Formats: sequence, structure tokens, C-alpha cells
Amino acid sequence: MKKKIIVLALSAMLFALCASVDAQQPGKIFRIGYLDPSTPAGSAVLLQAFWQEMRKLGWAEGKTITMEYRFGEQNTDRLPDLATDLVRLKVDVIMTTGGPAALAAKAATRTIPVVMATNGDPVGEGLVVSLARPGGNVTGLSALTTELNTKRLEILKDAIPKLAHVGLLRGPGGIGQNLQLKEIRATAPALKLKLAEIETQLDSQGFENAFQTARQKQVNAILTTTTRSFFAARKQIVELAEKYRLPAIYFQREFVDDGGLMSYGTDFSDLFRRSAHYVDKILKGTKPGDLPVQQATKFEFVINLKAAKQIGLTIPPRVLERANKVIK
Repeated sequence: MKKKIIVLALSAMLFALCASVDAQQPGKIFRIGYLDPSTPAGSAVLLQAFWQEMRKLGWAEGKTITMEYRFGEQNTDRLPDLATDLVRLKVDVIMTTGGPAALAAKAATRTIPVVMATNGDPVGEGLVVSLARPGGNVTGLSALTTELNTKRLEILKDAIPKLAHVGLLRGPGGIGQNLQLKEIRATAPALKLKLAEIETQLDSQGFENAFQTARQKQVNAILTTTTRSFFAARKQIVELAEKYRLPAIYFQREFVDDGGLMSYGTDFSDLFRRSAHYVDKILKGTKPGDLPVQQATKFEFVINLKAAKQIGLTIPPRVLERANKVIK
């Protein structure tokens, strides 16, 4: 009887070792599918942060791991077909940015793990059952998008004491954006602000038209919903805000790096670095449903005084004191 028990125990240990070795498969080149509604140029700075972290974890691009990139090119309607294409390629994991991409990936597969590099509200969008126990094949990171829009409006009001009328640039609809709009619509009246929602087409003329509409509506400042598509078009948005002399607050510091006035929000480069650890664990055998969804922990408030001077705006000292970084 003891011999049988020993044999069974050894067999179980060997099986576990074989399973672990099989999960890592030395010599195999793993493939990540990357699904993004925006553009390659618009996401380059964030992907750079991801690959830097992957290298620290011991992965070598092109040698032990590769990535199949699929970009919607500012058209979220393309995402379901692009997700299906990644599933057809039998990638080992799909990495997504934003709610529409994650929803498209989840609809395309229930077996391939999906890692959300960024997502505004995974529970609200129905991507996971809960943050602590996501279940299913989806996990990753939450950017706390909905909650931070409220903070951005408050900062805008403090930075422009006589602010009364805010233009809100919004892209094509979706579950995530609808959640953001619900929060912003509730916050604006509480701050005694009138909100002018401006639906924005995601091309050069569409952005120009949006700012022309903002001028016609005589708004005093600009806020945008948080979308990957707006991030990809950040340079044009910043240029138009300067052209129309409209103060604006953005959701990522990269807008300010490109000449924008102010930003307050999640450090998205940090989220991309942290998503590398999810990909690493999953490729080594951890089930996505066993990895809790983590929330953003790093936030930045950046002010560009050069941009303020160009549009004739003076930022109050009490607001400058709160900034993590002030560009002079």
C-alpha cells in the first residue's frame, strides 16, 4: 500500500513538472495579439514601455516572443474583425487597450487569455465579474477613467475662476464612454458649469469641425472623454486648442508633452509596464481568471506655463502648487 502511495505521489509530481515545462516550452516563440482602436504612431510611446518591461522579465522580442499588431485606425467598427483575425492566428494571449477592444476580444474568444493594458471600468462594461475575482479569460488593469473625469472638471474650474461653459469633446458611443458621460453630466451642474457636448468625428476635418463648434457655442474651455482615439490624435487636438485659444485639460501627460495646457490622470505608461507582468505570468501557465484586476496607482497633474502664456491664461498659484510638474 505504501509503495502504491509513493508511486502515485511521484506520478503526480512528474505530471506537474511536465505541465509546468509544457507551459513554458523552452525554444517556443510565443505570440501576443495586440488590439488597439487607434493608430501605430499614437500608441508607440506606450508600447515602448511595455517592451522595456518585457525585456526586464527575460523576454526577447523576435526570439522568445513576437507581437501581432492590429489597429482600428480610429474606427472601432473594425475591432470585431481584427479580434477574430487574432483568434484565427491562434495567438497565445491578446492584449487590448480601451473598452471597445477588450469587448471585441472577449466576444471573439472564451479560451485565449485577454489582458487589458488599459480599461476605464471593467466591471461596468461587463468584462469581468469583479476586480478581485475576474473569472473567465479576461484580466488586466483598470485606469479609473470614470472617476478621474470628475477630478479634471474640478481642476479646470479652479484654474479658470470665471469658468462657466465647458465644451466636452466626445467620440463615437460605446459602453465605456456612456459611463463617462453619465458621471460628467452629473458633475458639471454641481460645479455650476454648463456643459456643451460636441460629438467629434475621428479625422482631421472632424477635429477641426469640433473646435469650430466649440467657438460657435462660446465655450470657455475644453474637456475630452478618455479614449484611445483622442490619445492617438493628441497633437492635432493640442494644436487646435492653441489655434482657437481655448484652455483644455487632458487625461494623459503626453498631451502636455506635445504642447497642451494641462493634464490630470493615470500614468498610462505605468499601466503598460504592469500589463507586461500579466502577460509574463499567463505565458508561464497562470490562468487569467486567477489574476485579480488591478487599479491604477500612479496619477499625474502636469501644467504647461508656455501653453498658458500663448493663450493669455494666468494659472492661480494655488493650482500650480498642486501640480506634480510645471513646465516653464
